[in-house]
Amino acid sequence: MSAMDHDGLTLMWLQLGGCGGCSMAFLGAEDPGLDDLRAAGIDILWHPSLSLANGRDFHALLDAIESGGRRLDILCVEGAVVTGPAGTGRFHLLSGGDGRSMADVAKSLAGRARFVLAMGSCAAFGGITAAGPEYLEATGLMFDGATPGGALGAHFVSAGGLPVVNVAGCAPHPGWMTETLLALAAGELDIAGLDDLNRPLDIFAHLAHHGCGRNEFYEYKASAAALGQQGCLMENLGCKGTRTAGDCNLREWNGGGGCIAGGYSCIACTSPEFERPGHAFLETPKIAGIPCGLPTDMPKAWFVALASLSKAATPRRLRVNAASDRIRALPCPSGTTEEEDGK
Repeated sequence: MSAMDHDGLTLMWLQLGGCGGCSMAFLGAEDPGLDDLRAAGIDILWHPSLSLANGRDFHALLDAIESGGRRLDILCVEGAVVTGPAGTGRFHLLSGGDGRSMADVAKSLAGRARFVLAMGSCAAFGGITAAGPEYLEATGLMFDGATPGGALGAHFVSAGGLPVVNVAGCAPHPGWMTETLLALAAGELDIAGLDDLNRPLDIFAHLAHHGCGRNEFYEYKASAAALGQQGCLMENLGCKGTRTAGDCNLREWNGGGGCIAGGYSCIACTSPEFERPGHAFLETPKIAGIPCGLPTDMPKAWFVALASLSKAATPRRLRVNAASDRIRALPCPSGTTEEEDGK
């Protein structure tokens, strides 16, 4: 995309401490895709995978933005801000630069951008980069895990009047990123459109549980005991879809499926500190046989009581299929019961 001045919005994508997976997701966006961004007047000045410009060109662009000679409307940050050792940021320096840290570059550009977006949970909260021993001192832009603060501070507001917009996920759905950019371009995203973690409500007002293809198993508490089985993954295999924000199961990922549809439990990757669950990702901690990770929006006693009733009423079809690697017991023919059909 051209870096020439025009009446649209200019965008710069900065890659910090991360794996590049958010860029991979972004490049796979289809509906809306990158062409839709161009049609909306969004001009990508720099992206490490899209730009043909060399390092010298990047430094010239950076200098122009920081001197005020080049307008920057949208700063997209991928990856956590690495502030170690001892807050110097010298574990992650600007390539070919004068010894500046990437943390300093991110803060400088954020102060000049009209809007700032954290693309992925690392940029939003620290994410995987912040897992384990904290030698890197990695943090998100406005959150350090679940704690407000981060590299820019808890009270950061961009020139456009918004805090950092957190398009969380590891990696985020491609459409989450492009839709949020288009909403900004259309002037349709304001503070009322963000949740308490600064995530866009159009996406994160849903739970990953919504639209899950295993919901019938969940309703009857017909659970899988091992990966590859068809049953609900919450009771035994660590699925956190009932308490994780995101419309993950309401839209397909690049033409088909998602984590749960692919047979893998939701690990709450849109949430702060998902990388440190305190147990194996595919394990559900229990006390006296009762899962600890119950849905957060209903009293635990009610859930346990309803679960007991549900299990007592579980159709045999679901009990068989929950522990199988494929659908083996079919629904009864119309007008018959399981008993009449010999199931």
